[in-house]
Amino acid sequence: MRKATFIIPAIVIVMAIIMSSVFIVDERQRALVLRFGDIRSEIEEPGLNFRIPIIEQIVLYDSRIQSLDTAPIEVTPSDDRRLVVDAFARYRIIDTRQFRLAVGNGGLREADRLLEDILNPQIRAVLGADGVTSNTILSSDRAELMQRITAQARVLAEPLGLDVLDVRLKQTALPLQNLEATFARMRAEREREATDERARGEEAAQRVRAQADRTVVELVSDSAREAEIIRGEADAERNRIFAEAFGQDPDFFEFYRSMTAYERALTGENSSMVLSPDSAFFDFFAQPGGRAPAAVPAPVE
Repeated sequence: MRKATFIIPAIVIVMAIIMSSVFIVDERQRALVLRFGDIRSEIEEPGLNFRIPIIEQIVLYDSRIQSLDTAPIEVTPSDDRRLVVDAFARYRIIDTRQFRLAVGNGGLREADRLLEDILNPQIRAVLGADGVTSNTILSSDRAELMQRITAQARVLAEPLGLDVLDVRLKQTALPLQNLEATFARMRAEREREATDERARGEEAAQRVRAQADRTVVELVSDSAREAEIIRGEADAERNRIFAEAFGQDPDFFEFYRSMTAYERALTGENSSMVLSPDSAFFDFFAQPGGRAPAAVPAPVE
């Protein structure tokens, strides 16, 4: 009974010592073995490992790709048009020993802070370089700018035991205090363009109207000239026909003209005319079948 009293606690203690000395490194992790705070060894391969309990401490680090979102910062391109940009980076731990020396007990949180301190100056330097305008940053050319930032940040992050895989701009915008001025300038430019367009349209409309008025005047003038020519030819033809008719039978022509004059003069049911007694106008009424002594004037058309 007394032996069991001592054996059971001893077995428990031994099991506890064995359990505390065994640790597993996942395939997504890397491990450092610390002895009294100093780095004793580095474990990169996954599997079952052993340590000296109490004396040695195990620190595990994630070996997968990490993400960092930087805080928005202001940059000033070469055209002095300030922009607010925020970026994100992808990185991973490639040297666990160097990483431990750089961040201490801070881990990934401290690594994010140190890496952001590297990225922000590089972003300002690249985006503010000579020849880099706001239009360049906002265009497809900014992919080349991101490659430059990534390359420079990778070099500076190596002492931290980190490999910067990629840096990208998430958002590029104007500062709040500049938005209203920018919108006002854009409105003024659009209004100026609209005014220019309206002026050009009015000028074109005036040219079209002037051309149309000129065409109308020319058409009316040509039509009037042709009408006068046609009327003149018609009058000449009428006079020719009258002359031929008069030459063929002067008595009938005189009679016809007198009848036409009577028809035009004596209109309505009650017509009155005042003439001298010796007027030749009614000779065909006074002397039926006879001729008037004088020619009857031709009626006015």
